[in-house]
Amino acid sequence: MAVFQSKKFRGAADAGTFAAKYRAAMAKHPFLLFGLPFMSVIVAGSFVLTPAAAVRYEKHDRRVRQMTHEEELGVGKGGRKVNMKDEYYRLAAKDLDDWEQKRVERLPGENDGRL
Repeated sequence: MAVFQSKKFRGAADAGTFAAKYRAAMAKHPFLLFGLPFMSVIVAGSFVLTPAAAVRYEKHDRRVRQMTHEEELGVGKGGRKVNMKDEYYRLAAKDLDDWEQKRVERLPGENDGRL
């Protein structure tokens, strides 16, 4: 049985191209030609993306801000006053013992859950 070579065949047309020269240099200096550019892109990307993230958080801070004490006082002006005694007697006045359970009406063709 024939043994295949571990080196790939490169034609004569590929011998003088930039890719062939880069491939040969990459075999000799892998970190310099691959690792260093890769790490440089990662570090440069972090410097580029930091201001973009800052803009995002500044926009959020402008939209959501802390209320002043005067604004807090004016928030609930339209609501009714709540008194615990009035709420207790209003609930006690309801007849909680006399109630009837009613089923929700279903749409036509919808399963009502009865067996």
